[in-house]
Amino acid sequence: MTVVGVVSGIGTAFIASGYSNIMNYILALFSIFNAPLFATFIIGMFWKRMTPAAALWGLIAGTGGAAFIFVTSESGVDSLGFSEPPLFTFGSGLSASFWGAVVAFVADALVTVTVSLVTTPKPVEELAGLVYGSAVRAAETHAEHQVWWQNPVTFGIGALVLAAPLYIPFL
Repeated sequence: MTVVGVVSGIGTAFIASGYSNIMNYILALFSIFNAPLFATFIIGMFWKRMTPAAALWGLIAGTGGAAFIFVTSESGVDSLGFSEPPLFTFGSGLSASFWGAVVAFVADALVTVTVSLVTTPKPVEELAGLVYGSAVRAAETHAEHQVWWQNPVTFGIGALVLAAPLYIPFL
């Protein structure tokens, strides 16, 4: 297994060497993998109707959409080796990554919602604490018995009070 990791690391280094800087490479990877993951996470966190199948197919669609934008904006050679202009031109790697992320997010969201509407959702009881609005109410009854450092409101106000003097010199 270690050999597979080392070989994939070497292969990744060769791919990264084809970029003008490492940031363009990282942004290309983020647009392909993180943008659809973010869409799936946000929809799943706020919509009780979302299903596991919808998450899977949404991730596949989003990753595929961003990969399509990446390949068609970078390639200038067809399958026979003849040079041809890329299907999309964005002007820079940053712009291509941005539009790849937009396509990934939108494709993921559309497929996730569509598949969720045609599949059976999980019961609300199984979603307790996972989806916004389905939190267990029993935890709120114990809030008055918590010590002050375990109360999130007290802890948040304390963090703001301690952080405020660090911002004053920059005003």
